[in-house]
Amino acid sequence: MEFEPVIGLEVHVHMDTNTKMFCSCKIGYDAPPNTNVCPVCMALPGSLPVINKKAVEYGVRTSLALKCQINLTSIMARKHYFYPDLPKGYQISQYEKPLAEHGFVLLENKKIRIRRLHLEEDAGKNNHFENSSLVDLNRAGTPLMEIVTEPDLSSSEEAKEFLEKLRAIVRYANVSKADMEKGQLRCDVNVSLKPKGSTELGTRVEVKNVNSFKFVQKAIEYEIERQTKLLLEGKSIDQETRGFDPQSGKTFVMRTKEEAEDYRYFKDPDLLPLVVSEELLESIKDNMPELPDERIERLMKDYGLSRYEASVLTNLKELGDFFQEATNYTKEYKALSNWLLNDVLGFMNENQIEEIPISPKQLARLTELIKEDVISTKIAKEVIKDMLSTKKDPDTIIEQRGLKQISNEDEIKSVVISVLEKFPQEKDRLKNGEEKLIGFLVGEVMKITKGKANPKLVNKLIKECL
Repeated sequence: MEFEPVIGLEVHVHMDTNTKMFCSCKIGYDAPPNTNVCPVCMALPGSLPVINKKAVEYGVRTSLALKCQINLTSIMARKHYFYPDLPKGYQISQYEKPLAEHGFVLLENKKIRIRRLHLEEDAGKNNHFENSSLVDLNRAGTPLMEIVTEPDLSSSEEAKEFLEKLRAIVRYANVSKADMEKGQLRCDVNVSLKPKGSTELGTRVEVKNVNSFKFVQKAIEYEIERQTKLLLEGKSIDQETRGFDPQSGKTFVMRTKEEAEDYRYFKDPDLLPLVVSEELLESIKDNMPELPDERIERLMKDYGLSRYEASVLTNLKELGDFFQEATNYTKEYKALSNWLLNDVLGFMNENQIEEIPISPKQLARLTELIKEDVISTKIAKEVIKDMLSTKKDPDTIIEQRGLKQISNEDEIKSVVISVLEKFPQEKDRLKNGEEKLIGFLVGEVMKITKGKANPKLVNKLIKECL
C-alpha cells in the first residue's frame, strides 16, 4: 500500500520592533539574562498589558505581503498552559478572530494557502544544565506573528522552499530579520499520511520548534518513514506532540497532543478589541516595500538576468542589495551577476562568512577593467580572490602584482610568430581549415605571456600571421 504525505506548517516570526508586545522593555538577544524585564512581562500582580502599535503595523504589512484578508477588528485572547518560562501561566494570543486570514504564497510550481496570521507574545527561554535548569525571561513578551498554512505541502523539499520564500517575504517587508540561529523564525511541522488517492486525512503528528530549514526537512522525512512503517505493520498513529533531535535526526514523544479546548481560550479582559482603522490600512498599503516576486521580475526586465539569477539574488536579500548598488557604477550587469553568484558567493560559503568582504563599487570596477581590456577574465579570477582575501581595490592589486594585460600589438605579434614557428604542423593544419587548433595556439601564447596577452588581439594576430 502506498501513502501520500500531508504537511502543514505553523511558523513563528519575531517582529523587529524595539520593544516587547505588551510593555516597553527593550528587545536584546545578547543582553544578560533577566535584565530586559518589567512587572508586565514578569506578570507581577496589578500589571496591565498595552499593545505595541508598531507590532500591529508589521503584522498588517506581512498580511498584505501574503495576500491575506485583513480583519479590521480582531480579538486578543488568553491561551492557557503552564511553562516555567511564561510567568502568567497563559500566553496572550489570538484565536477565533485573528488579524488576517485566507492568503497564499506562490512557490515555483504550487500555491500554498495561508489559513491565518495572528499576533501573540513569545515565552522566555529555559537553559538546561546537567543538574539544573534556569529561566531567562528576556525573550518573554517578544512580539510574534504566527503564520499557519493549510495542509497543502506534500514533501520536505516543498516545505523548505516555502520557508525560504516566507523568510524572504518578511525580510523584504522589513518586519523581521528572521535569523533562525537567534530563534527569530521557528517552525512547528504537522505531518500525516493518507492512502494514495484518498481524500481522507490521516492522524496528524506535530513536531515542535524546529529551528533550521535542514532540520525541518529531516524531521519531515523521519516522520514519513516512521508513520509509513507503523501503518504497514497495521498499527495506528497516535496524535501527539514530538520534538526533533538534530544529533540523531529522529523525533521523540513530548506529550499527547492538546486540542484547542485544552488551552481554554477566552477573550483577554485586560485588552480591548484590536481595531485597525481604514486610514492606517491605506497608509500601510501605500508604503509597502518591494517584495521578492516584484524584485525578480524587475531584475529580469531591467538588467537582462535569467530567472535563476534573479531568484538567487532575491532569495539572498543582502546579495541582491549589493548587486543593486553595484549597478550604479557599471552597466556590465550580466558579468556583475556572474562574479557575484559564482566567485563572491563561493568564497563566502567556503569561508563560512555572512558579510560580503568587498564593496559594490570594487566589484563593479573589476567588471569595468575587463571591459576596458586592462585585464583578461582569466587574470580577473586571480584578482577577485585577492580582493576577497585582502579587501583591496582591483586597481591596487593589478598594479602591485603586475597583472595588467598586454595590449601592445607589436609585443604580442612577436610571441605569436615564435609560437607559429614552434608548431609548424599545427600552423599548416589550421591553414587547411582545422579551426579548433586556434585555441591550442592561443593557449601557447598565453603560457608565454603568463596569461597577460589580450586574447582578442592574440586571435586576431594569429589569423593575420597565417
